[in-house]
Amino acid sequence: MRQFDLTPLYRSTVGYDRLFNVLDNVTGGENLNSGYPPYNIERLGENEYRITMAVAGFSEDDLDIESRENTMTVKGNKMGDGNEATEDRFMHQGIAARAFERRFQLADHVEATGARIENGLLHIELKRELPEAMKPRTIKIGTSGQKKISRKAA
Repeated sequence: MRQFDLTPLYRSTVGYDRLFNVLDNVTGGENLNSGYPPYNIERLGENEYRITMAVAGFSEDDLDIESRENTMTVKGNKMGDGNEATEDRFMHQGIAARAFERRFQLADHVEATGARIENGLLHIELKRELPEAMKPRTIKIGTSGQKKISRKAA
């Protein structure tokens, strides 16, 4: 039997939890390393999520978050300090500060509500808000042609 690796889809989507959990269980998928920068996707509640990305060395000015249709793009471009010979002063450079672009596919009605940098981590808060027309509602069942009995007559 062939195994399909759905990890790339699972890692870059938010709000499709149930679908991917079912597919993951059926195909036996496993988490694989995803590249640079590393990130986590957390489910905070029924309709709330958080993406946390390790962006050590980047400032708020170096990062750009854009949401268009159902795709959120996070770009990082380290601004130089004006000294082009910075590579010569490092004997070893293990902290990556290279430019990156990471895309996340968002489910319908999932929107970014805020972002903040804290201790070298970029936290992006997401929330799913269904329109009123799509929310479940209860419908009262009535009878047709029958008179209502008032409490005074009884």
